[in-house]
Amino acid sequence: MSFRSKKELEVVLSKLKGFQEASFQLEQYATPRSIAADWIWWMAMNAEVNVRIFLDAASGPGIIGIGLLLLGAKKIYFVDKDEKIMKTCIENYEMIKKEYEIGEAEFVTEDISLFDQEVDIVVQNPPFGTKEEHIDKVFLEKAFSLATVVYSMHKYNTKRFVEAISRDFNFMITHHWRYDFPIKATFSFHKKPVKNIDVGLWRMEKR
Repeated sequence: MSFRSKKELEVVLSKLKGFQEASFQLEQYATPRSIAADWIWWMAMNAEVNVRIFLDAASGPGIIGIGLLLLGAKKIYFVDKDEKIMKTCIENYEMIKKEYEIGEAEFVTEDISLFDQEVDIVVQNPPFGTKEEHIDKVFLEKAFSLATVVYSMHKYNTKRFVEAISRDFNFMITHHWRYDFPIKATFSFHKKPVKNIDVGLWRMEKR
């Protein structure tokens, strides 16, 4: 691992492009670089990144997946159904690849329900289900079917739902984190320049 600190990783992630034309319906908000770096660094320090294959579901511009590649992941499947943001994800990957030796990437533009490759770990910051009800459930169900370890980010007030669905699929929550997720004003109805959303990140492992 060529990075000496979490801050160093965050600085590199901050160079990546985000959403240029975010979709309101798809709830497109890029994972803040500080949160992504904290998340990925913890995984690396716990020997969960090196030479593993990941699915970055609802990948958006690829912040999480590219961070994993920078810390030694073998391959990332970037999956997002938005063609525009997938182009940005590819651009980000190609930019980083020019500066660092990183693993493979496969870019899949399709609905998450269609993805069926085997992976070691799923990482995802899916839509929170505010605009399309239960879409967060769809992402979790798919993740549980693909890997034995799942990291998933959701609104913290859905904590009971995350706990319940984990039990239903015979996964145990081993760790969880809580963050203020700053969302910059993106759409015309946003009244504040930045709004903080209370979110949780859960690590779930098959029993």
